[in-house]
Amino acid sequence: MAAKPPTDELKKLSVNGVNGTNGKAVANGTKNGEVAEHSGEDSDDDADDQTAEPAPGAAKKKKNKKKKPKKKKKAPTAQTDPPSVLMSQLFPNNTYPKGEEVEYKDENHYRTTSEEKRHLDNLNTEFLTDYRHAAETHRQVRQWAQKNIKPGQTLTEIAEGIEDSIRRLVGHDGLAEGDAKVAGVGFPTGLNLDHIAAHYTPNAGNKTVLQQSNVMKVDIGVHVGGRIVDSAFTIAFDPMYDNLLAAVKDATNTGVKEAGIDVRLGELGGYIQETMESYECEINGTTYPIKSIRNLTGHTIMPYSIHGTKSVPIVKSADQTKMEEGDVFAIETFGSTGNGYVHDEGEVSHYALRSDAPKVDLRLSSAKSLLNVIKKNFGTIPFARRYLDRLGQEKYLLGLNNLVQTGIVEDYPPLLDKKGSYTAQFEHTILLRPTVKEVISRGDDY
Repeated sequence: MAAKPPTDELKKLSVNGVNGTNGKAVANGTKNGEVAEHSGEDSDDDADDQTAEPAPGAAKKKKNKKKKPKKKKKAPTAQTDPPSVLMSQLFPNNTYPKGEEVEYKDENHYRTTSEEKRHLDNLNTEFLTDYRHAAETHRQVRQWAQKNIKPGQTLTEIAEGIEDSIRRLVGHDGLAEGDAKVAGVGFPTGLNLDHIAAHYTPNAGNKTVLQQSNVMKVDIGVHVGGRIVDSAFTIAFDPMYDNLLAAVKDATNTGVKEAGIDVRLGELGGYIQETMESYECEINGTTYPIKSIRNLTGHTIMPYSIHGTKSVPIVKSADQTKMEEGDVFAIETFGSTGNGYVHDEGEVSHYALRSDAPKVDLRLSSAKSLLNVIKKNFGTIPFARRYLDRLGQEKYLLGLNNLVQTGIVEDYPPLLDKKGSYTAQFEHTILLRPTVKEVISRGDDY
């Protein structure tokens, strides 16, 4: 839920204390409507004497022509290209499509018909509405992106096209204070090329151009009311990489299929790894085994927080933690032709305010000012430097670095495998509802 900005009281005044015709505040402070009401009154004594007589030679009044009733505009029934029609117009009364519903297996199969579990499910209507709203926004934006991303475009052009589309579809441009916390971009759009696996989005001035030979991971987040849908796909223009993409897509679908209430996370990682590493890919005459990137994981998603408390490994592990009813998981897998291990490297673009941030006496005025902007506009939702730029922030890097150093803001550097290798990613968000597993981000595309 959005925090009320300090300007709320001013907004109330502008609604209650303005003239309804032109929106300007009434000068003498009287209630709305009273000025107009009294300014038109005359005394009874003057009423009879002030009957207006037509001036000689005055033109006759023209007969009023009957105006044709204006035709009501039909509500849009299809999305535009690029996407611009509000989801709420395409799906009135919150009738957003469901994700893929999958019944639980084995000892949890009873949940499908349990009256008790159905009752619990019905208590979550707002939760499901927000998630389905975000998911349908994600589907429509990403499917437009898949059709329109082409070699020769800059990464900045691609990222801003995706993010602006999200903002248009949820009806929140994120420019007014606190607006981005109501609905919008769930985290910076990841555009990760080749050996860069995650956490890269262009900063201002970035001139990188997408090439025909690139393998690009596109990681998109959408949130409505802090309910974040996290889903990713990989684009490659050369069929040489098809097996790499197929391996990762299959591994993600295996993770989604095997996930469920009471499933142990370490075992789930084993299923994912087995699927992933059954593939190999021939690139320029050399055959590479596809490896799971062992130090990247999926994760739970919490309200307004992209990384929750549980991790989903993509290799077999001894983790005995169980998935539980009510959990929201991002099942994401990464495959690589390289080492299958990533490290931090390069210019940082992703940041987030820590929910457990320490109380620190900030001495740098620019850090204090920037922290205020971050709290009011993003809260704990991850943001990019570009988002600060579009809010009109300038010369903020010193303050931002100070917030990172003091542990108030966390930075997420790009994550890279060895140079010359290729990585791919696919990801879905799943809801472990009381009655069924809902793959909320599932679409016709993946």
